[in-house]
Amino acid sequence: MSPRLVLASGSPRRREFLDGLGLRYEARTPDVDETPRAGESPRDYVARVAEDKALAAGCDGELVIAADTTVVVDGDILGKPVDETTARAMLARLAGRWHEVLTAVAVAEPASRRLARGVASTQVLMSAMTAERIAWYVGTGEPLDRAGAYAIQGLGALLVEQVRGNYTNVVGLPLPLVERLCAELGYDLLSFRV
Repeated sequence: MSPRLVLASGSPRRREFLDGLGLRYEARTPDVDETPRAGESPRDYVARVAEDKALAAGCDGELVIAADTTVVVDGDILGKPVDETTARAMLARLAGRWHEVLTAVAVAEPASRRLARGVASTQVLMSAMTAERIAWYVGTGEPLDRAGAYAIQGLGALLVEQVRGNYTNVVGLPLPLVERLCAELGYDLLSFRV
């Protein structure tokens, strides 16, 4: 008997991807500390948080998919802005520059305590933005729940000049990586289709 599929995330964007694949799954929002640790690299940070989410959300008889996304510029982690001022500062820092989007994915099978994880990286070039353009975008409210203060699948698409790498990674769930990690544990992701 195959396990039940669980998405360890409250993100509507991640649910939309699994819905788009026609998968049958349950979404749960795990309660984990997402605070970066002193000296932790951005890659280690997202990998740790994704693994913590996967292990916190699952039970026996389930296969759990968890992810964590961050934006990195000059080696600094740009998570979700805490307010509009922080969002404006993040966007000003990204304007006219390349940055890296890292998404770690962890797939766990609690019954066997097996775990597969990996990190996807995509380079994104933001357009040059005036203070007025940044203020307009922040005023839409869209940046406030997004790593790096933008959503490439929303109005933020107007601010992105180029993407080098996987688009689904920038949105928050690199589907090719998810499929590979499921296969590492012996599961065909598409076998969970309705």
